[in-house]
Amino acid sequence: MIMVLLADDHAMVRDGLRYILEAAGDIQIVSTAANGKEAVAQALLYCPDVAVIDVSMPVMDGIEATKQINGMCPQTRVLALSMYHSAEYIKRALDAGALGYVLKDSAGVELIAAVRSLHQGKRYFSLQVSKYS
Repeated sequence: MIMVLLADDHAMVRDGLRYILEAAGDIQIVSTAANGKEAVAQALLYCPDVAVIDVSMPVMDGIEATKQINGMCPQTRVLALSMYHSAEYIKRALDAGALGYVLKDSAGVELIAAVRSLHQGKRYFSLQVSKYS
C-alpha cells in the first residue's frame, strides 16, 4: 500500500483527489492538509511514501512546504500539483525537491500513475510540462 499525504487548499479538490487515489486500490491517504504549514506538520507526523502538494496554498506555499518536507522526511517523495504550466513554477518546484509535477487539468489516471512512479523511485511529469523538466 502506498501511503500518501494530500495537500490542497480547496476542500472539494482534496475530496475529489482522495476519491480518485483511493479508488486505485493500492493507495491510501494517511492525512490531508489545507495549507503548506499543515502539510509539513502532517508529513512529520506520518512520513508518507508520497506527498501530493499543491504549489499555491495559503499560510505557506507548496514550494516552501516541499523544501521543509524534504529536509525533515527525506524518504517522502513530493509530487507537485499545480494549475500553472509555466517553466518558472516547474523550476521552483524541482529546485525545492519535488520529483514530479502534475497539472490539475490532468486526468485522474495520470495522478495515479504519478504517485506510483514516485513510489517506485522514478520521476513523473505531465506530458504538457515534460519539455521543461
